[in-house]
Amino acid sequence: MCLDVWGAASRNRHEGIQRDMESGFCVLSDTEDLQMLISNTATNLHNERSKTLFDEIRASINNYDEEDRSFWRPVLPWGGFFTIKAGRKAISSIPMYVKINLKNTCTIDGFLMILYVILRDNQSFPRELAVFLGKTFVEHFLYLMDSCDYTTVKMLWILDRMSRQQYHSEIHHAALEIDLFGNEHENFTKNLENLMSTVQESLCTNWSCPSRFQEYTNTTINISPPHELPHRDPIQSAVDEFFCTKLLLCSELGCNGLREFSQRVFCHGPPPFVILNMQQWKSEELSYVPYHLGLCQHRYVLEGATLFNKEEHHYSAAFQIDGCWMHYDGLRGNNLILLDKPPDLLLLSSLVYIRASDK
Repeated sequence: MCLDVWGAASRNRHEGIQRDMESGFCVLSDTEDLQMLISNTATNLHNERSKTLFDEIRASINNYDEEDRSFWRPVLPWGGFFTIKAGRKAISSIPMYVKINLKNTCTIDGFLMILYVILRDNQSFPRELAVFLGKTFVEHFLYLMDSCDYTTVKMLWILDRMSRQQYHSEIHHAALEIDLFGNEHENFTKNLENLMSTVQESLCTNWSCPSRFQEYTNTTINISPPHELPHRDPIQSAVDEFFCTKLLLCSELGCNGLREFSQRVFCHGPPPFVILNMQQWKSEELSYVPYHLGLCQHRYVLEGATLFNKEEHHYSAAFQIDGCWMHYDGLRGNNLILLDKPPDLLLLSSLVYIRASDK
């Protein structure tokens, strides 16, 4: 009898603690949680580093060993764990520490790696990106990457950029487990605010059309493969199709007019970089990937790509520094490797281009 009572009390206490952890730490978009994360590094931001992580990677390219092309230490490894001191959830005035385990972070890792290289390799880009993501985010992101504090980098992205609905979290073995399994464009590209926002207007020729004027806004650039392979570059053709004027039959119910679409334009001017979602494309449609891209009357240069392994359901990334390509795969031991030729882009998930005038 006493054992039953004790067992029930123990279970109730465990469930109570679990509820406290879930209520306090599963909702990770709270301003308080983000401010706590930022405050841990804010005091060190004014200390300039003599050499950044980017400088080290660049130096390794210039001094690589033909027998070992990998960077000398892991960079942004898959997963991670983070510890929070939960003072406001303390029991009997004893501070409680909650461990956060991160899983399946490849849906943000590759883009975080490319984002870091882009920002460090282009002086004006951090200032431009700060307009959309905030100066505080950009400064802390660069500082944490240079400090090799990779789990905190991922937590910064999760807390500051992602909504609670974009990831799964649960209590597992007295730790909060955050699982980012899913699609990298959902977890990263769509969280870049209005960086790549475009607008296109349309007007129906039928004055009786129930919705004669329409406006279409997109926050991402999703290009579809052409129905027939064009004589010129298929990717450039698809981009042109996305931005060009067109004349189509009006789709409004009961309307037989023609709808004229204007040239699509960027809402906030040409962004420092663009991400093309290539997930609809098949390998046979990607026989050629352009190094230069004309995009809404602006010239862009290929900087990187993310790749998707269907068998492992795993993302990796490739990017270039000073014309040399590197492959990043957070799941591997030697996860940053210098390539002797451009990467195989048959398993392409996205292409990343930077504005050419700044390179």
